Amino acid sequence: MPSFIADHPMLCAVALILIDIAVWRLISPNLSNWKLAGRLVIFAVFSAVLFNDGMNPMQAAPYADDTTLHLAATALQIGWWLFAARTLTVLLGAVMMQRVGHTGRLLQDLMGAVIFLIAIIAAMAYVLDLPVKGVLATSGAVAIIVGLALQSTLSDVFSGIVLNTTKPYQIDDWISIDGTEGRVTDIDWRATRLQTSQGSLAVIPNSLAAKAKIINFSRPADMFGLAVSLQVSPHARPQTVIEALERAMQGCRPLLAQPAPSVAFKASTGSGVEYEISGFVPAMGLKRETRNQLYDLAYRHLQAAGVGLLSATEGSTPPAVSGARALLERSSIFSTLRQEEKDTFSQNMTLHTYRAGEMILAAGEVSDHLFIIESGVVSVLLIKDGHKFEAGRMGPGEVIGESGILSDQAALADFSAKTYCTLYRIENEYLKPCLDARHDIGEAMKALLDFRRHAAQALTEDAPVVPVKKGFIQWLRNRGL
Repeated sequence: MPSFIADHPMLCAVALILIDIAVWRLISPNLSNWKLAGRLVIFAVFSAVLFNDGMNPMQAAPYADDTTLHLAATALQIGWWLFAARTLTVLLGAVMMQRVGHTGRLLQDLMGAVIFLIAIIAAMAYVLDLPVKGVLATSGAVAIIVGLALQSTLSDVFSGIVLNTTKPYQIDDWISIDGTEGRVTDIDWRATRLQTSQGSLAVIPNSLAAKAKIINFSRPADMFGLAVSLQVSPHARPQTVIEALERAMQGCRPLLAQPAPSVAFKASTGSGVEYEISGFVPAMGLKRETRNQLYDLAYRHLQAAGVGLLSATEGSTPPAVSGARALLERSSIFSTLRQEEKDTFSQNMTLHTYRAGEMILAAGEVSDHLFIIESGVVSVLLIKDGHKFEAGRMGPGEVIGESGILSDQAALADFSAKTYCTLYRIENEYLKPCLDARHDIGEAMKALLDFRRHAAQALTEDAPVVPVKKGFIQWLRNRGL
């Protein structure tokens, strides 16, 4: 033991405590192992200083003749017990964190509280020489009084321990507790904190969470359920509605193929019939986008099947029109035509049908006609590295073959029927004068063609290779140094 430490043991002991606090605060949390090693070394040196000077924490403090030194030694001996409790708590926490992760934090805190309670009782028994039995009896009575006063808080605490033990949910899980849905951001002594889809923070007391109905959307992993309900007229044939909704599901690419999505009759009233589409997506962030897309596809496929969604107020029955005329009304490109133009245009449209798997327009083919999808799902296939892959799916109202009409260029992709499809065909010799006369329709088709070209290019071109930075260390490694 150095002479300075032997001559000034109390000063050195206080300095070690201050050094421990400084080291613990200054070292980055990312260097947790170094922080723990530093605390263990400082505690060992602190213990050696006390025991070397006769300040044994298992006995009453020395220096009975000198009140000041006696009190200082007593404080350092009590500090040793607290220092030991803190070191042991940190050590156990580090070991448990490697095994159970963040979800075991409540158990760590509980063990830490028990360790500190034992350390305080030991300090009172050994250092202060107090009657432990009397202290325990008194503390028991106080604990009963405090427990009655904090009954609700203690219920949250023990419910939190149960939740962390049974693990119905963990950090970052998407859950619903009694109708409140969100991502778990924290589980502490009192409550579970959820970040809702609106970005707000919901605080659920653990006692309520332990008794409430809990739905964990993150289990099993990579599979999140969604459902879309629609009401249609009670006069629509159920089989027609179900087939249209099944085509809508097949046109929605984000839906997982397994488990397969499904359509089910849900309820029937005098005013309408309700159907529900249910399926799964691979990520929670896709639920909202997929629900919106699925609802839009359902609307379009029902409309193509002659079934409209039920509205609060039904208008007068629309006059009967041909399928081609109704399709022009629904088309985003040709809907700007005047009524008389639509009547004339529809008379020059011919209906074609394709079975599932049939080719509608092959890549490399220059189309001399334009297709407008009336019903069904069309699959778009691109080629990358010699292999075909599905780049998208098309539904009612969308057009095929605009590249050949506008610029005499070949189609960039294969367009094939994924389901049974009906399409209306417009020949170029009739369509060309219309495009020359109506520049708004021509501009809309050009914008669509540009969008599809950029999308195809982005999907088929190889990602740029990021150059690897070669520094001095890499140069040494390449030479085996």
